[in-house]
Amino acid sequence: MNTTTAGGSAIRVLAIANQKGGVGKTTTAINLGTALAAIGERVLVVDLDPQGNASTGLGIPAESRRLTSYDVLVGQSSLLEAAQPTSVPGLAVVPANSDLVGLETDLMSDGNRAFRLRDAVTKLNAQARNMAEAYNYVLIDCPPSLNLMTLNAMTAANAVLVPVQCEFFALEGISQLKETIDQIRGTLNPQLEIQGVVLTMHDARTTLSREVADNVRSFFGPKDYETVIPRNTRVAEAPSHGKPLLLYDYDCAGSQAYIRLATEIIERERRYKAA
Repeated sequence: MNTTTAGGSAIRVLAIANQKGGVGKTTTAINLGTALAAIGERVLVVDLDPQGNASTGLGIPAESRRLTSYDVLVGQSSLLEAAQPTSVPGLAVVPANSDLVGLETDLMSDGNRAFRLRDAVTKLNAQARNMAEAYNYVLIDCPPSLNLMTLNAMTAANAVLVPVQCEFFALEGISQLKETIDQIRGTLNPQLEIQGVVLTMHDARTTLSREVADNVRSFFGPKDYETVIPRNTRVAEAPSHGKPLLLYDYDCAGSQAYIRLATEIIERERRYKAA
């Protein structure tokens, strides 16, 4: 799917997904969105996890989530209406709450249920009143399971960004995710691809982290990003303060890694557009 802005340039939709929990999906969505906004991109994070951690991490408390991704998926709101500004200029979020738990039941009889988010993204920049309101990137924070939210994310996305924690069972979930992506490409979204794989919670001092990194790189080859996200206490602390890491501690190793990752993703996107 190629959604275009009022000026004709494509919005890129990236689903941040891994069927394993605790691998850094939400942390990546928050801090990649912040880093992309910091280098001049306009970014919308769509929180599709019923826990709403991306919303909290971007400073949107539960009581302020008047419209959510649930409202978008059931057709009661547009993405533009549900988007809330954050403390980062150029970065907005469509928050989530526990209403998403009932989504599959609510849409059970809807034959278009897998395409709800895709249709909402298609309308997104058509609703922007001017180019200053148009988004360059939509980042979708997926829940850690293959459910209707994840299916909507991958059907709406141009590509999937896969965070992989540097731990023993890392590749177990990855092979399942790759099968899922192949199935969706063959049925619902022929253009879906893996944009890249980012290693998270990496500790260069440990043999395990080095071995996992080597295994992931041999499995994915050039899809693996050069940037790795280090294990860093500041990364873990930032969400409890309702701030992206780059606002909480710009100079820490984790912040600098996400800036490098954003730059690397932009470079891949430029190569994609030039191809």
